[in-house]
Amino acid sequence: MPHFGLMSTEDSFKKPEGALLRARLHIRGGKRRLSQGKISAGIVTLYDALIFALRWYLMAPEHRVEFRIKEAIDLTDEKAMIRVLESSGVLDRSFDLRAFEKLVDTAAYEEMTGFDYGPMLGQFESLMRRLEVMPFDADALPPEDPSTF
Repeated sequence: MPHFGLMSTEDSFKKPEGALLRARLHIRGGKRRLSQGKISAGIVTLYDALIFALRWYLMAPEHRVEFRIKEAIDLTDEKAMIRVLESSGVLDRSFDLRAFEKLVDTAAYEEMTGFDYGPMLGQFESLMRRLEVMPFDADALPPEDPSTF
């Protein structure tokens, strides 16, 4: 994974800044993989970025005041996280999670060399901007090891 050796995996599950860093590292790594023709690997990497972007947004103290939720949010369930963010008005329904999950399922089991990822990437980046994960300065991130897949 693009975060291996560049950050604490534990922090990505427990701290908002760790989740944000992991999301950004995976966006950078996913886009690199897409541009290298490793379409399936890039899509799966972007899915991880999505999960940690959602976690970051819901964990960040500055965002917590936006939510009027009576029960705890399951930060391991991307569907539940998206429902909370849609019901609070942070997200609209312009990002089709179901279609993205189907794409990820396909990417997990087969190489998608001929897939035109441009439209999906545009929608994904729009979602990342709404979650305040993008834009970011890729040069400010820890340097990526080019030997990683």
